[in-house]
Amino acid sequence: MDAQQQRAAATRPQGGGGGGGRDSTANFTVLLSFIAIFALVLIPSSSILKNSFDILHQVPEGHVGVYWQGGALLNTITNPGFHLKMPLITHFEPIQVTLQTDLVRDIPCGTKGGVMINFAKIEVVNRLKKDYVYETLLNYGVDYDNTWIYDKIHHEINQFCSAHSLQQVYIDMFDQIDEKMKDALQADCTRYAPGIEIISVRVTKPSIPDSIRRNFQHMEEERTKVLIAIEKQMVAEKEAETQKKIAISEAQKNAHVSKIQMEQKLMEKESARRQEEIANAMYMAREQSLADASFYRTMKEAEANKLMLTPEYLELKFIEAIANNSKIFFGNKVPNMVFDQRLLGNFFQDMVRKENMES
Repeated sequence: MDAQQQRAAATRPQGGGGGGGRDSTANFTVLLSFIAIFALVLIPSSSILKNSFDILHQVPEGHVGVYWQGGALLNTITNPGFHLKMPLITHFEPIQVTLQTDLVRDIPCGTKGGVMINFAKIEVVNRLKKDYVYETLLNYGVDYDNTWIYDKIHHEINQFCSAHSLQQVYIDMFDQIDEKMKDALQADCTRYAPGIEIISVRVTKPSIPDSIRRNFQHMEEERTKVLIAIEKQMVAEKEAETQKKIAISEAQKNAHVSKIQMEQKLMEKESARRQEEIANAMYMAREQSLADASFYRTMKEAEANKLMLTPEYLELKFIEAIANNSKIFFGNKVPNMVFDQRLLGNFFQDMVRKENMES
């Protein structure tokens, strides 16, 4: 029995050692399998771990590749395409350098009068300049837009609301908020983060309390009624002005027609006057011609009579006159009378002779 117990004791450690080795190998295999399954499940669900384990990575178009090594930002910037890096040591992130729109939601603010309003959505179109990627990420990290866009827009909206009344924010100056926000964001970005360019800001209409909104709607209705009344008045004025212009145009037309008719009558009168002047001139010319002819005839007759007034002719006429006289004179003075008549004839003869000599 002792010999058998000794042989059993001698053979037992050898058998036990072989079983322990097999158990260790099986445990190591199970551990590796668990690690592999854990890596297959966990790594695809985490972009950070995936980027850390990847050797070949891709930078999409519109982005640049930025790298960290041991938590320190490298000044290496890669362009779109495939690139290589050290796994687990170098971390990679794509940074967009094209236009992007950051949407800021639910921005409460209080107006100058103490009314709380809420901007449901504000869109900020911005771009990170490629040359300033390293500087911007070095100072403000990958989430630089949280500092200079999301948080900044909250601050600027509250500043604007606190300086203006509800009437100004909701109605009067609402169309100016976009430009004011853009200018405010760009001013600070230019000063502290020059790589960020603010392209535009789009602000939606804020929501206000229902009671105030109803008052604004009532005011808008009244304003619309006033505008309608003003438009009606303007239409009436335009119609009156049109009627006035039509009347003036009609009067001017009538005056122009009257002027033309008057000018036509004056031209007719002028034509008649000229015709009368021509007729008068013709009559005067005719009468002058007749007078000249009569004068010429008279002158010729006078000249003929002068030629006929000879002493012999006068004596003949004298004798004819005496012969035709039915009165008979008696007495001593009859010869004297005859002699006197002869003297008269001699007188006329001398006169004719003198005239002939003078001419």
